Amino acid sequence: MEQTFARRYRLTKTDEFSSVFGFRRAIRGKLLMLHYQPRPEGNTEARLGLVVAKKLLKRAVDRNKVKRVVREQFRLRLAGLPPVDLVIRLAAKPAPLDGKLLAEDFLALLNKLQRPRPKRED
Repeated sequence: MEQTFARRYRLTKTDEFSSVFGFRRAIRGKLLMLHYQPRPEGNTEARLGLVVAKKLLKRAVDRNKVKRVVREQFRLRLAGLPPVDLVIRLAAKPAPLDGKLLAEDFLALLNKLQRPRPKRED
């Protein structure tokens, strides 16, 4: 298993983030919000982008911890993910910054994403 977070698994450009936010699909968890967009045909891997606002976490060390925890969980679950672009952002200020709680919230969001949604009847 690859132990790095390679560039091909990252959203790097502003346009990539904008297109995911523009697609307007999101799932909210307790602490995190997951915005997602299916990738075009021919792409088989999921990609991840992270947004952690200074408004919610003032200290850089705390923002970096959030990013580190989410990236690690993404890397571990990458093989089972559909080809989507994901943007994770902090939705609520965590009272005590707990890596385990962040990881559980992120995994719950991934499980919701992979569950097929029931068809809506009009």
